[in-house]
Amino acid sequence: MRPFSPFSIKTKLGTLVVVSVFITTGLLLVALRTDTELRFITVFSVIASMLITQFVAHGLTAPLDDMTRVARAISHGDFTRRVRGAGRRDELGDLASTINLMADDLEAVDRHRRELVANVSHELRTPIAALRAVLENVVDGVSEADPETMRTALKQTERLGRLVGTLLDLSRVDNGVVPLRARRFEVWPYLSGVLKEAGLAAAGRPGLASGSGGHTRNDVHLHLDVFPPGLTAYADAERLHQVVANLIDNAVKHSPALGRVTVRARAGEAPESLALEVVDEGPGIPEAERHRVFERFNRGSAHSGESSDGGTGLGLAIARWAVELHGGRIRVAESARGCRILVTLPGAPQASH
Repeated sequence: MRPFSPFSIKTKLGTLVVVSVFITTGLLLVALRTDTELRFITVFSVIASMLITQFVAHGLTAPLDDMTRVARAISHGDFTRRVRGAGRRDELGDLASTINLMADDLEAVDRHRRELVANVSHELRTPIAALRAVLENVVDGVSEADPETMRTALKQTERLGRLVGTLLDLSRVDNGVVPLRARRFEVWPYLSGVLKEAGLAAAGRPGLASGSGGHTRNDVHLHLDVFPPGLTAYADAERLHQVVANLIDNAVKHSPALGRVTVRARAGEAPESLALEVVDEGPGIPEAERHRVFERFNRGSAHSGESSDGGTGLGLAIARWAVELHGGRIRVAESARGCRILVTLPGAPQASH
């Protein structure tokens, strides 16, 4: 309940009633002492009460009229309108602040929706244009349908498939229909399998992709560091695979020639919790951009090459979602060289006593 305030509507209405009673009583006493007819006193009392009521009512209804106009504008898609009077210290001020906050949220959602449509359109246009150019050259006889040309077309088709698959994942995330199937597993063999898949994908084995971008570099060495060797963790293996694969994919893309990417796993503070690091030797991420690297379609200056090698700009956003689904945390940590991304997972839930 709202604490008592001398500026609340209830206080104002109570004051109005008290003032009206005092005016009526005062005029009645005047009538008794001056032998004024009661009907004149009644008329004066009604007029005075109506004037005071009109003054108070104007202060209450004017903000409501403004709220009605703003709400009507919002219902028609205009999220730029705001209610005046949010600084009032009564219930109407609280309502105005709430409406303005709602308008801010709707405006942000609408802006993100527009950005998402624009970014998706851009991402789809690039591989579609490349695929169309390849097919037009084959149809027009400019180039032959040899294996090399078909591989180029296949590469663009695979890029489209990765983008559509990632967008479907994000759609499930937004709709809240992705369950978490956590279980206990051994970390070393699990991460070893993820790194092996990443290496096979880089070597060109069909049907394997390391992440959203599906990198094809095989000059970067992948190193696994797990301690203790028998470390166990509690997480959803499929979702954690998305996290590690996307982080490896991102690290490999931005590693220098003959660089090294290290995946390091340690025990967390809670039972079967996990602290996971992916470290590369690339240019790193400027501190001013670190808070944006996990946004959808983000293209930081240190990661500007992502679009050239087939990335969708959604891999790190998927990784953040999968980590937060576990109740964990993902962030860019300080590193003397390259980029170091730290993931912490809470482990098995504790039984309540």
